[in-house]
Amino acid sequence: MNAGKSTSLLQSSYNYRERGMHTMVLAPAIDNRYGQGVVASRIGLKTDATIFDQQEDLYTMITAQHKVKALSCVLIDEAQFLNRQQVFQLTDVCDKLDIPVLAYGIRTDFQGEPFEGSKYLLAWADNLKELKAICHCGRKATMVVRRDEHGNAVTEGAQIEIGGNDRYESTCRLHFKEAYFT
Repeated sequence: MNAGKSTSLLQSSYNYRERGMHTMVLAPAIDNRYGQGVVASRIGLKTDATIFDQQEDLYTMITAQHKVKALSCVLIDEAQFLNRQQVFQLTDVCDKLDIPVLAYGIRTDFQGEPFEGSKYLLAWADNLKELKAICHCGRKATMVVRRDEHGNAVTEGAQIEIGGNDRYESTCRLHFKEAYFT
């Protein structure tokens, strides 16, 4: 969180489109913070996106769009919400359709556990680029703390709960452990 993932996605899509190429931006249906089918950044940039859910066959969806208008790149926001099969389908988009896929997401949840989509993206991706978030202490933030309405660290609950800075805080490992284990 707070590393500029959506901003980077929007910039990458813009760069392709500025050169006359076509992109497909995908966003999970579960994330409707900015409206259904919208990818937005904290700095005010946004674009329409095609939504997907856990049952969606992404290879079939992307192939159909590619037949309508040749795609130069597929970009996925909140990629941690992909499932194993969808990550596998995205490898087919790269390998069979020869379309680059740029997936943006976080690695772990508020308990330090990997998301399913993140786990398989980390395992199967051809290339990884880490965007850096900063903890309040100035160190690199690699963890996320979920906060309740009183600012206390939440230690239990569903892995997926949509929220932004109102619910989550990016922290370094030290401050993550302090929030949960002290």
